Amino acid sequence: MADGLRVRLIMLGALVLLVVIAASTGGFRAADSRFEELSFSLFSRPASGQVHIVEMDAASMAAIQRWPWPRDHYARMIAQLDMAGVRSVSFDVDFSSRADSAGDAAFAKAIGAMRAPVALATFHQNAGSRDVRQLDSLPIAPLREHAHLASVSVIPDPDGFLRQLPLGTRTDGTPRPSLAAFVSGQSGAVGDSFQVDYAIDPASIPRHSFIAIENGVIPPGSLKGKDVIVGATAVELGDRYPVPGHGVIPGVVVQALAAETLMDGVPIHGGWQVPLIIATLLALVIGAAGQRGQVVLRFGLAAGGVMIVMMIARFYADMWFQIMPALALLAMMAMLRLVVLTYRAAEHRRRIDEESGLPNKLALEEWDPTPEHRHFVAAQIDDFDALNLAVDQAHRGDLMRRLVDRLQVTGNAMTVYRVDPRTLVWSTALGLDELEPLLAGLRAVMRSPFEIAGRRLGISLTFGVASAGGVDAAANAVHAASLAKRSGKPWRLHEAGEGELASAQFSLLGELDDALREGHIGVVYQPKLNLANDRIDAVEALVRWHHPVRGPLPPDSFIPLIEEAGRIDDLTIGVLARALEDMRLWSDNGLVISAAVNISATLLSSDRFASRALALVARADVPAHLLTFEVTESANFEDVNQAIASLERFRAAGIRISMDDYGTGQSAMNYLKLLPLSELKIDRMFVSNAHVDKGDAMLVRSTVQLAHELGLKVVAEGIEEAECLAFLRRIGCDYAQGYFVSRPLPADELAQRAAASGLSAKAARAA
Repeated sequence: MADGLRVRLIMLGALVLLVVIAASTGGFRAADSRFEELSFSLFSRPASGQVHIVEMDAASMAAIQRWPWPRDHYARMIAQLDMAGVRSVSFDVDFSSRADSAGDAAFAKAIGAMRAPVALATFHQNAGSRDVRQLDSLPIAPLREHAHLASVSVIPDPDGFLRQLPLGTRTDGTPRPSLAAFVSGQSGAVGDSFQVDYAIDPASIPRHSFIAIENGVIPPGSLKGKDVIVGATAVELGDRYPVPGHGVIPGVVVQALAAETLMDGVPIHGGWQVPLIIATLLALVIGAAGQRGQVVLRFGLAAGGVMIVMMIARFYADMWFQIMPALALLAMMAMLRLVVLTYRAAEHRRRIDEESGLPNKLALEEWDPTPEHRHFVAAQIDDFDALNLAVDQAHRGDLMRRLVDRLQVTGNAMTVYRVDPRTLVWSTALGLDELEPLLAGLRAVMRSPFEIAGRRLGISLTFGVASAGGVDAAANAVHAASLAKRSGKPWRLHEAGEGELASAQFSLLGELDDALREGHIGVVYQPKLNLANDRIDAVEALVRWHHPVRGPLPPDSFIPLIEEAGRIDDLTIGVLARALEDMRLWSDNGLVISAAVNISATLLSSDRFASRALALVARADVPAHLLTFEVTESANFEDVNQAIASLERFRAAGIRISMDDYGTGQSAMNYLKLLPLSELKIDRMFVSNAHVDKGDAMLVRSTVQLAHELGLKVVAEGIEEAECLAFLRRIGCDYAQGYFVSRPLPADELAQRAAASGLSAKAARAA
C-alpha cells in the first residue's frame, strides 16, 4: 500500500512539473482562449444599457461627405448630448492634429460648456513601420483645456485577438485612466490590465448614429444619465479588432464592452496556480481509483467540479482563472491511471484461462514455489475429446471449476493451474508415500458424477508427479501424466532423463534453413510489358521454394515463418544476389532488363540489412538504376523515420523505389509525400476489371495521372485480358504485369521471351 502511494505521488509530481513548465511557457494559452470563448457563448448575456455608443457610421460619413470631419460637427453633437442629460461623453477618436481653426475653437468651446465630463483619447503609437519607438498621441492643446484624457491603447495577444485592456497607461509622463476605467469610475495602477467580458452581447449595446445625434434626433429620455462613447464603426475608417466569439468588431464596441465589464468592479485575474493546486489534490483521488470505471467517473466529477467552481468565481466574484492547466493535469492523471489499470487487467487476463477463469500456464511459469512445495502433480482428463462433445462451451468452464473444487477439498491442492484444455497442475508439500494413496483417493472421488446442465457426467483422471526442483518440474509432471495414460497406469512418477530422447516434431523453419544452404530456394521472374514500345524490359523477382519431398511450396507458407524467426534478411539477400547475377547474364547477352525485388517492411528498420544490400549492389556488375526495391503500401513500418532513412540511402545509391499494392492501405497519400518513390504499382484489385468497371477505371486513370504529375512511373498488375491491356494503353500507363502478359518464368526462359518481344516490337514498327 505504501509503495503504491509512493509511486502515485512520484507520477503525480512528474505530471505537475510538466504542467507547470507548459503553463509557465504559455503552452496552454490557446486552449484557455478556446475555453473562454466557449464560456462566453454558453453564458451570453445582454449589456446593462448604461453605456451607449454614438457611432461614426456609414450614414454619417455619407451625410458629412468629408474626412476628417470639421470639428464643429463634434461641437454640435456633444451639445445635443448635453441637452439630453448624459452622464459622461468619451471619445475613441484621434484629435492629435489640428483641423480648421474655427472648427477646433467651436469644439473646444462646446467641451468647456458641457455639464457632463468629457474624455478625449490618448494613446501610444509606433514612430514608423520599422521604428519601434513609442510616441504619445495627445489631443491638441485647445481641446485638452476642459477635457479629461483617457487612454484607448490596446495590446492584442500574440494570436492577434484582443482579450485584455489596460486599466491605465502613461502618456506624456502622466498616468491616464483607460477609457473603460473613466466611464465606469474604476481606478487602477498603470500597467494593470483586466479581461474583457465577451459574454456580454455586443449587439445589445444601444447605438445611435452620429449624424442623428448632431441633428437632434434623440428619443426623449433615452440618453439621460447614460455614459456615451463616440467612435468609428464605418468599415472604411478601420479601427477593428478580432475578439473571442464575435469575430472582428469596431474598437469603440470593444471599449464599450470593457466599460460594461468594469461596471461591476475590476475583474481579478487569478492565473492558473490556484486551479492547479486544487487539481493536484483531485488527481490524487483519481490516481487511487482501483477500476477503470471509477477513473472515468472521478475524472468527470473532478473536471466538472473545477469548471463549475471557476465559473462561479468568474460570474459571481469577478475572479478569472485559467483552468486548462488544471484540466490537463486531471486528464493526464486519468489517462495514466487508465493505462496502468488497462495494463494490469491485460496482464491478469494473460494469466487466466478464458474458459474456466483458472490461472493458466503463464501464471504457473511465473509462480515461484517455496521450499515446502516438494512435488508438482498434473491431472489429465481421460477421454477429453469425448467430454468436449458432451459438454457445450457455455458449461465447460463450470465443469472445470467444479472439478477443481473437488481437487482442492480432497487432494491437498491449494492453487490449481489449467496449463492446457485437458490438464490441471498444482503443487503439494506431501511426500511420495503420502501422494500415492491420495491420488488413488482422488480417482475414487471422481467416480461420483458431476451434475452439469441437467446431465450426470463421470470424469476419470490420470496423474503425473514430478519433483518440484528444476525449472521444468511442472512440465515433467505433465509429461509423466501423458506417459501414464499411454501405458494405461493411473499415475506415474517422472524419472530423470525422460523426454530428453523424444524425437523433435517436424520443423518447417529448420527445413527452410537447410533450403537456404542447399539451394532449394530459387527465383523466377514475372515480366512487365513496356506499353510505350511493347517490349519486356522489366521483371519482378519472385521467390520459390522447391521442397525435395513436398514439391513447390507457395510463398505464403514459408515467408511469414521466416519473418517471425527474424531470418527474412537472409532470404531477401539471397533473392537479391540471384537477381543481380541474372541481370548480369542478361546484359552479357545484350538484354537490358531491370528487376524489382520485394523488401519486407521490417527490413527497412535494419541498418545491417541496408548495409548488406548496398554492398551487394556495389559489387555487382550491374547499373544500380536497373534495380528496383518494392515496398508494400499497406506495410506497417516499425520505425517510420528509420524506414524513410533506409529508402533514402537506397535512392542515393541509384536504386529505384516502388510502392507495391498501391491503394490497398490507408496511408497512400502520406507515403507519396514521405517516401522517395520512383514508381507506383497499382494493385490488381483495381486493375483486373478496370476495362469494364467505371469505378475501377476512374481510380486507375486518376492514379496514373497523379503519378505522372509527380514524375513517377506506373505499373499495373493483374492483367488477365486483352481488353484490360488495351485500356491501360489508352490511359497512358507505363507498364503492365499479369498472366495475360506472361506467367513467372525462370531466368533463361525470361531472356528468350524478352528477346522475342524486342524482335516483335521492331517488326511492328517496320510494318
